Amino acid sequence: MCGICGIAYDGPQRPDETLLRRANTLITHRGPDDEGYHIDERVGLAMRRLSIIDLSTGHQPISNRDGSVVIVFNGEIYNFQELRAGLEKDGYPFKTRTDTEVILALYEKHGTDCLRFLRGMFAFAIWDKPKGRLFAARDRLGKKPLVYALFPGGLAFASELRSLLVWPGIKPQVDPTAIDLFLSLQYIPSPRSIYKGVQKLPPAHFFVFEAGRLKVARYWDLPLGRGPVTDDPIAAQELLRDKLRESVKLRLISDVPLGAFLSGGIDSSIVVALMSELSDKPVKTFSIGFDHSEFTELPYAKELAERYGCDHTEFVVTARMAEILPKLAWHYGEPYADASALPSFYVARETRRAVTVALNGDGGDENFAGYVRYFAMRAAHYYDLVPGPLRRLIQEGAEFLPEQDAPFSFLWKAKRFLRSTVFTDEAKRHLKMICFFSEADKEGLYAPGMLRELEAARAGGAPAERFLASAFHRAAGEDFVNRMLYTDFVTYLPDDLMVKMDIASMANSLETRSPFLDHEFVELAFNMPGDWKLKGLMGHKWILKQAFAKQLPQSIQKRGKMGFGIPLGPWFRKDLKKFWEDHVLSPEALARGYFNRTALERMWEQHQTGKRDHGYRLWALLMLELWHRQYLPDFKGF
Repeated sequence: MCGICGIAYDGPQRPDETLLRRANTLITHRGPDDEGYHIDERVGLAMRRLSIIDLSTGHQPISNRDGSVVIVFNGEIYNFQELRAGLEKDGYPFKTRTDTEVILALYEKHGTDCLRFLRGMFAFAIWDKPKGRLFAARDRLGKKPLVYALFPGGLAFASELRSLLVWPGIKPQVDPTAIDLFLSLQYIPSPRSIYKGVQKLPPAHFFVFEAGRLKVARYWDLPLGRGPVTDDPIAAQELLRDKLRESVKLRLISDVPLGAFLSGGIDSSIVVALMSELSDKPVKTFSIGFDHSEFTELPYAKELAERYGCDHTEFVVTARMAEILPKLAWHYGEPYADASALPSFYVARETRRAVTVALNGDGGDENFAGYVRYFAMRAAHYYDLVPGPLRRLIQEGAEFLPEQDAPFSFLWKAKRFLRSTVFTDEAKRHLKMICFFSEADKEGLYAPGMLRELEAARAGGAPAERFLASAFHRAAGEDFVNRMLYTDFVTYLPDDLMVKMDIASMANSLETRSPFLDHEFVELAFNMPGDWKLKGLMGHKWILKQAFAKQLPQSIQKRGKMGFGIPLGPWFRKDLKKFWEDHVLSPEALARGYFNRTALERMWEQHQTGKRDHGYRLWALLMLELWHRQYLPDFKGF
């Protein structure tokens, strides 16, 4: 596991070694164990290494026999030993025991088609000097990041945004559409970034930079249109058990200590159960909770850990720990408002004290319809059958429901559901259910200058709606549940959840592995009918629960979905009240020209008096300002 960065020029221009080292130093946290460089007359490659496999001979960059092809790599290839055996039969002379060199050998044999052989998480760049080609790629599900920017005369790439900004040809200019997307989604979706002209390589894509031209292409997608893998749910359960056990076993390969995050939910509990079956010693598990009982899952995690005899560690996050927020804003590198980044950072920090690698349950919800919004979207289809006059009466009555409910409470969910049903378009309905700043909210919040900047971008509809609609439309031939799952697999999962975990873990030099996101397992699960995943309106993850019923306590099987939320509402009324005011209502923040001061103050007053719970909106505004103070403190609007 590493961080990588580099630069390639159109023609002869030797990279500035000082700048390359500066770019690499900015990602030291991703790989504190080692660093390496390759510089020639056109290209500079650099890496930081967190040593996991082949501790003695895994130094990067790695070159081929004559030094004409060079690679820097971030990630883990779980089937590299099998691939290596086949390449050795073909006579490839390996110098190391690393998965990195296996990728290089596959590229020499298959070119860019090498990607179809790789099973794992990765972002890498290969400089092919004879061809004058820079080839870079990102894994199928987006577990490892890669960002890049074209500039006059060349291209730069990196694992994290800040490493790009050291190069003189790349000027940080805020993209107002990125801000608009951020307020809708709480993240900035790929390929866009906060900066104009700086792109995130989307998951399952590669690029080739050759002869001054850039080609970006997709190399994999979820198996759309294939139909069910089997008609028998009992056979399907056996397939799931076998493939997930194999996925966990592959992710136990390590030359350093490993453990697991254990939330107390279904997905991480299954992973820990399988690890315990496959390990000859107690699994080290790590759980995090809060000093507000409605937000903590620690009792469930403890029950599972005791059942499997795990070496279990618990940690409680309190409001005072938000002092880490400026550091988080620095690590994420652009505005990012998934509030679970805070507990994720702390559980990664505590886990790293004991192990270097941790498995997790990421991807279980996207594979098996675990989110409440899947129920809501299906219920909305039934609600559409209600006669129009009665539906209008219900809608009018919904406006009289009290507004002060905390996010994720029953009334909060009910209001959000009913307001979403005014739309029949799936993307608009989906956005209404997940957003914290609606389009109407933003109209009243934006300052006139910001509205002018966004006029062209919003002419064809809200950017967030168009982003989600493109995903829904690609999966148009799938059943209703699988259309929703596909949308989350190509939007929310890679651009929010994978970003959260990658940054939170690598900030603490911890590698995380996700058995549910093995692409072979994902393909298997996706090809099962949506009704096996979401049974009726209440049977979420039905097929997964059936498959692993023997491994899970009844208390975990029967409990509802609990998100990894934090108590923002009370924090902003007490512990973080002054912190928010000193940042978001400061003269510096107001001078940025994004927002109407009166609207901000009204939102703040409503939250303080309890008229509304704006906790998650306030968090987004705070993270935007904290990012500005880290990267563009002097920005004064467009």
